Amino acid sequence: MTAVIDYGVGNLFSLKSSLKHIGAASKVVSDPGELALADRLILPGVGAFRDASDKLRQSGMEEALLREVKKGKPILGICLGMQLLFQRSFEYGEHKGLGLIRGDVAPIRDMVPAELKIPQMGWNALHFPEDREKCAIFRYIDEGEHMYFVHSYAGVHCEEALAATTEYGVPLTAAVAKDHVFGCQFHPEKSGDRGLLILKAFCEL
Repeated sequence: MTAVIDYGVGNLFSLKSSLKHIGAASKVVSDPGELALADRLILPGVGAFRDASDKLRQSGMEEALLREVKKGKPILGICLGMQLLFQRSFEYGEHKGLGLIRGDVAPIRDMVPAELKIPQMGWNALHFPEDREKCAIFRYIDEGEHMYFVHSYAGVHCEEALAATTEYGVPLTAAVAKDHVFGCQFHPEKSGDRGLLILKAFCEL
């Protein structure tokens, strides 16, 4: 069973519906104790990093999540959920993340050409690093597949975990992976059939 972690920061309907569509057993979980019953975890999230981090901690989910990941349980962070996997975020100050991925989260306004709109919103292609094996959650999709992005911040200084980039004037981090920890800056649950294949691959881990 895949636990979709509900800590009060996002609409989980489309993600739950996507998992049902691919035939993956899942449950939206708001009780930290239930994470121990799951085979894998999905950490979604929308909104501001600090608020999400505070709610994750106050709900007891942070401690439970870290305990289960330490056991070797796969986890997938989506959008803000991916950013929470990092060590720090510089969204309106400096805030501590879960520390599961080495690196920081920084505003893309400081990275992309001035004429490009923020947030980056829409369909963009994925590009896989040429110097490493393709990430396990991408085994059913090819270089250049398009995914749906909505974000104003991106992972930086995370080269050792970089699993995919996307081009928005400059290359931006689109996905990270380290052992059994995975993160997607884009929304696989909103990315059509190709996004569903990413969820399928994760649910097979």
